[in-house]
Order: sequence, then structure tokens, then C-alpha cells
Amino acid sequence: MKINLTYHFGKGLCFLSILIVFTCTSFVLSQEELKTVETTVSSHCGMCQDRILQSAIEVDGVMEATYNLDTKLLSVQVLADFEEQDLHRQLADVGHDTEQLTANQDAYDALPACCKYRDPNLKPCGPEPSVLDVEDLPELISPGLSASVKGTIVEESAKGKLLGLPGVNVYWEGSTEGTSTDENGVFVLDRVEGSDQLIVSYVGFDNDTISMEEQSEFQLVLSNAVELNEVQVTHKKRSTSISYINPLKVQSLNEQELCKAACCNLSESFETNASVNASVTDAVTGTRQIEMLGLAGPYVQLTQENMPGVRGLAALYGMSFTPGPFIESIQINQGTGSVVNGFESMVGQINVELKKPSHKDKFYLNLFASQGGRMEANVIFAEQLTDKWSSSLLLHGREQPFKQDNNGDGFLDSTLGGEYVAINRHRYKFKKGWEGQLGVKAVQTDQVSGQEEFDRDKPFDGDHPWGAMIDNRRLEVWSKVGKLFAGEKKSIGFQVSGSIHDLDSNFGTRSYTGTQKTLYGNFLFQKVLDNPAHQFTTGLSLQVDDYEEQLVDQNFDRREVVPGAYAEYSFSDVDRFSAVLGMRLDHHNNYGLFYTPRVHLRFVLGKESVLRFVAGRGQRTASIISENIGVLASSRQVIIHSERDDTPYGLDPEVSWNVGLNLSQEILLGKKSLTLSADAYRTFFENQVVVDYDHHPQELNFYNLDGKSYSNSGQIQVDMELIPKLDMRLAYRLNDVKTNFGEELREKPLLARHRAFFNLAYETENDWQFDFTTSWQGQKRIPDLEGNPEAYQMDSRSPDFFDLHAQITKVWNDKFDWYLGAENLLNYRQPSPILSADLPYSPYFDASMIWGPVFGRMFYTGIRYRIEK
Repeated sequence: MKINLTYHFGKGLCFLSILIVFTCTSFVLSQEELKTVETTVSSHCGMCQDRILQSAIEVDGVMEATYNLDTKLLSVQVLADFEEQDLHRQLADVGHDTEQLTANQDAYDALPACCKYRDPNLKPCGPEPSVLDVEDLPELISPGLSASVKGTIVEESAKGKLLGLPGVNVYWEGSTEGTSTDENGVFVLDRVEGSDQLIVSYVGFDNDTISMEEQSEFQLVLSNAVELNEVQVTHKKRSTSISYINPLKVQSLNEQELCKAACCNLSESFETNASVNASVTDAVTGTRQIEMLGLAGPYVQLTQENMPGVRGLAALYGMSFTPGPFIESIQINQGTGSVVNGFESMVGQINVELKKPSHKDKFYLNLFASQGGRMEANVIFAEQLTDKWSSSLLLHGREQPFKQDNNGDGFLDSTLGGEYVAINRHRYKFKKGWEGQLGVKAVQTDQVSGQEEFDRDKPFDGDHPWGAMIDNRRLEVWSKVGKLFAGEKKSIGFQVSGSIHDLDSNFGTRSYTGTQKTLYGNFLFQKVLDNPAHQFTTGLSLQVDDYEEQLVDQNFDRREVVPGAYAEYSFSDVDRFSAVLGMRLDHHNNYGLFYTPRVHLRFVLGKESVLRFVAGRGQRTASIISENIGVLASSRQVIIHSERDDTPYGLDPEVSWNVGLNLSQEILLGKKSLTLSADAYRTFFENQVVVDYDHHPQELNFYNLDGKSYSNSGQIQVDMELIPKLDMRLAYRLNDVKTNFGEELREKPLLARHRAFFNLAYETENDWQFDFTTSWQGQKRIPDLEGNPEAYQMDSRSPDFFDLHAQITKVWNDKFDWYLGAENLLNYRQPSPILSADLPYSPYFDASMIWGPVFGRMFYTGIRYRIEK
């Protein structure tokens, strides 16, 4: 133990030293002695401002430039050999008068009409906000979207400060309807029929296209990247962003972020994110589960395009049913979410947006292979079939044909078998502003694991090698239909989805099978009240789940029918205060009435500081077997302490309250901008189904909470661009999670109280990308195993450990990527993760006591190829 701790502590000091040296070096280099030169320059609008800044940067010796549109004062940081007359000449050549030179008439006449600053009657630049007639009925992209869109366009200055950009032109693609941002960079624009792509146009920046198909508000950051001897003006979109406008703190992970790691499926999509942690349930199947705010994945509401996603029988296995290359973006919301999405969000919501027919790529290919023999292929086709109808086909296949046992315990390191996923989706624009989407998804998995000699065709009994077999068959269908009444600024929408999931599995001599049939419907009505700052949403929902579930000879069949109604009021003052107040009532056929109040508040403390408050209630039915399926990879007896005959498993529903605060703050450090995020959340349960591994080492007990259960979770995260194109993310999380196990309030087992996270991402000018991530997990309490013989016991607490990942990517012409990566670079593994591996049919066999990495160092490589439309 001491050797391991010393080894990892030394590694930690090494990485910390490198970070300190690197940061200090970059800071010292940034302090090169410069002098300031100031001059007045005539202008009129934001377009003039951008032109002046771009022209100033082009002058030899200019390192940094700022311009105040109100005072007309240009300030430049220059090297010692700078010639001031060159600056005045450059500005006059592009049409702007300075205090020393007057632009000639030809240069002035070449300016856009809105930039003719010599005209005393000149109006503000940009078209006036459009007003749609009732006849101009626009389309509805997603049910429940606002009748108008709102956004903030900001510029990242040379010092890293975010400043609102006035005069940015914003218009709908393929139309003449548009507007421009105000003095704070804010705009509001009504939706129009036939387009969901918003064009952002500003002189000096490439036009950017923002999809408003699934959103009504956004923030866009424009940044100037400046280098000696060359001016390069680019739009830099962050791979992970947090909106300063939304009352809910939502982290958005785009495709760029997801490509920083292998990200073969949804469960592997959080390697570079500090808020969500992933671990494995057992050392046999390697099934991955996530954790947020100190609680397991089932307490996080997982949705697919804001409709129910991974739940029930798919609670754990379903995370792999969504291949990473199929994902367009992921939104992570900590704390209870909106009442529109249901009552099951207890500590947060993760929403997955799949690639749509309107995605920029008409063809996409991803091939992946790992050192362990895992091979994957993903192909995506998207086509605009007619002017109203678009379609896409997404295909995935994975095979693991090779047996490996690197730790010599007689059990396979990885599951064998295959996984196949196909999605076909369509989008159609009807007449009079109606629009619809339809999607179909089919999943088939066949997995085998266990001892090397295991043969799935042999009987599952104690006379043959121990093995596990897991087969999933799943079919999903979903649809969205909606209509937007622009003249009345209201919208209606329908969401419908259904799924059938068949699970057939064996773990040694124990069989677990189930079928789940789910139907979900949601009707939404949304209306802007007196002005766009006030919005009201209401609706009706219905969720039906029909389960046929059997563990060995025990049946747990049940049917849950939950109709509900909800209402939500939103107020938004971008500059000061925003609020979302919601309430929903649902009636469960077994549990009766659920009431779900939720509050989200946003306070603007300053131009670069936002404080959010969230509070709300959540409730759910625990699918106790499928959510704890790792226990089946053991000889533990499953014991359910039922108290009722008319409820699932004879247990009560889980009910919790969540309260949280989070602060987002931009801090200026010299010439660099640092983003600080601080979170604090408390989740406490009125009732919880306790999962008790401690009562007896050969049992797993489920029972209703009798006492306390809570999770206090706090996180501090820092994001900063250390030098141009080198981004750093550093985070620390504290989890204080305790539950009454029997009569004793104890720490939750197999959960680290302390976690730290560090990520570096660097991109070169010739499109090489380097990503490095390290996480540190503190000690974890291991369930009580004192009732076992000494040979089958473990220490009461695990050691702490580091986990390192790295990836290198090369991009050619934005069409072809090659990537090479490695996971668990230190090759650190939990020793003897399987108790009684040599006697798997003994009462002491247990592969579910997992506190650290099970798999060793693993290298992988792959390619991505795309053809844009």
C-alpha cells in the first residue's frame, strides 16, 4: 500500500511541477515590454470598430489593439520599433479619418452605407427588427420552442475579456428577414417559415451558421487570434461552453469536445468532463455507469432529444446503445431540470442530441481499433431528398473476437461478441408551417464474458466453467410534430415515442430476463406574453411502462401508468435577472400523486459574473435489478425487503429534494482571461431504496430508507487559455455522501470523497491536436467483508490513484482525421478485482467490489472521413 501511494504521490508532484513551470513560463513570456499609443479615429458602428481593429493589427509592430466606439479612441500596444505614421496611413487607406490623416474620398466612398460616419443623418446600421404578418406562418423545428430566438454575440478581446458586439447582422438563411445586435450585443428575432439556420455576419469574421433547430437562446463568442507578421481573424467556438443567459447552468459539449477521446459510446463521452464520472459495475462484464453529484447514473435523467432515453432495463446497458459518432452534442444540467421533461430528474439531466438530416456532413465514416482487439465502424449518410424532405441513416457495428487475460486470473479482460445499431430518421416540412420528424432505432448486442474456457452453448451449471451471457434486442420509434404561430407568438408541439426492449442474460447459474414496453407522449403549448421577456409553457404528458422481469424463479412483473400536467413560467432580463418557475402534477397508478415544484434563478452580479440558484423535487421508481446488475457477477444472494403488495418490488418510490448554487466568473489575469466556476449542491431523500452491501458479504439487501440519506457535492473548476491555442481545465470535487445502512449512518461505498481533474488541449497551426487528461480519485470505502475467510477479504479502504489518458489527432483539409490515443497510461489496475476467481461457484465469489481501473494500459487508433454538403 505504501509503495503504491508513494509512487502515485510522486507522479502527482511531477505533473504539478510541470504545470507550474509551464504556467509561469507562459506568463513571463507574455510580459514583454510594450508601449501604448493612442489616437482618435472616426467611425459610426460596430462594423467600423471591427474594420479599425483589424487594420490596426496589420501594422508592423502592433501587438494588441482596443477601440472604444463611444469615445472614438484607439489604443494600441506596440513594440519599440513601431512607426506611428504607418498606423494612421493604414487607417486612412481603409476609409477612416484619424487625428493626423484624412481618408481620401475614394476610400471613404468604398465604405458600406451604414459606415458613412461623415453623414450627420446616418441611421444605426443593420436592418430594423422584422414583424411577420399572420400569413407568414413559420415552421416549428422542435415542439415547445419559443416563437422568437434570442442571442448574445460577444467578442473575446486581446486581454480575454468578453465584450458585447453591437451592429452584428443576424438573419435567417435563405430569407431577407433579419436584425442586428444592440449596444450590448443582444438581439431578438422572430422565426420564419422554411429556415432554422441563423446566419451571423460581421466584417472581419467568416459568416457563421447557427442551427436553431433545437434551441431558442445562445451565446456566440467571436475572437481575434493575432500573431507576429500575420493577421488571422477567426471565429473560435469553445468545445465546452456554458451559457451566461440560461437560468439553468447547462454545459454544452459539441463534436469537437467529443473527439478529444475515443468516445466509442455515450458512457465513454465524459472523459474530458469534470462534472460526470464514469466507472465499471463489475470485473466480468465491464459495464460502465456514470455518477453525478455523488449519486449513481439512475438518479440522472437521461434523455434523447428531450424525450425519455436510458431507463428501466436499459439503465446501464443502454449507455452503450448510442455510439459516440452518432452524437451531435450533449447538454449536462446539474440539479433538477425543467418540469417540461418530466419528474425523474433528481440530481441532473443529460440530454443527447443525435446528428440530424440537416447536419453539415452528407457522408461520415469512422473506423476504430484498440490494442485489446475491439473493432468498430460507424457510417452516416444524410441527404436532402426534396425541398421539404430530408433523411439520414446512421449505422454502427462493433466486434470483439479475441480473448485476453492479462492479469492471469482466468477471467477474460473484455467481453466478446458484437453490437449493432441502426438509426433512420426523417424530417418533413408540411404546408402552413407544420413540420414533423420521425426516427427509428434498432439495437442488437450479443456479449459473452467469464472464464476463458467458458462456452455459451454449454449448460449454465456448476459443472462447467463460469460464464456470463448478455443479449439485448431493442427497437425505438419517436416522432415530433409542431407548428409555430409567429404573428401570435405561440407554438404547439407533440412528442411521441415508443420502445420494446428484450433482455436475456445468464450469470453463472443465475438467469435474468426481462421485456420492457414503453409508450411516451407529451403535448406542449408555449406562448410569449406581453413581451419576449415573459414566456409561459404548459402541457400534458403520459408515460406507460410494462415490465416482465424474472430473476431465476422470482417474477417482478409490473405496469406503471403515469399521466401528468405541468406549467412553467419564464422571465428573462439578460442584463440583470432571469427566472424559471415550474410545477407539475403526475398520478402514478401504484404510488398515487406526485407533485414536482422546481425553481431556477439567475442573478447578474456584474458584466462577467453570474450566480444561479436551483431547487426542486424529483421522484422515480427504482428498477433495482437492472440498475445494480453488477451484483449478478457474484454469489451474493439478492434479498428484497418488500413492505407492500401493490407496488414495484413491494417498495416505495424514491423521493428527493435538490438545492444548489453555482457561480460563473470571468477573471482577468494580466492579458489572459480565466473562467472560474464554483458549484455547491445538496440532495436529500424523503425515501430511497437502500442498496446494502454491508449487512452480509454473501448478500445484497434492498429496503426502504429508515433514517437519513444525503449527498453534499461541491466543485471548483478553472478554464484558461494559457497561451494561444493551449487550453487548460483544472477541477476539484468534494463528495460527502452518507446513508443509513440499517441503524448506522455510513459513507456510501465505492465512491471517492475527493476527486481532481486536469486537462490540456493544444492545436497547432498545421492542424495537429494534442489532448491530455489526468484524474485523481481519493480513497473509497469498501463494503464490509469481515464475514468472509481472510483470503476473501479486502482492506476497509482503497488506495487513491491517478488515471491518465492522451490522444493525438491530425486533420487534413477538414475532411480526414487520424487519431492515436492511450487510456490508463500508468497501467494502474486494481489488484485481484475478482474475489475467489479460482472458485467462481463458491459462496465467496464476487466481481462487484470495483474501486479502480480493471483494464490495463490500452492503445487505440482510428480515422474519420467526412464529405460536407
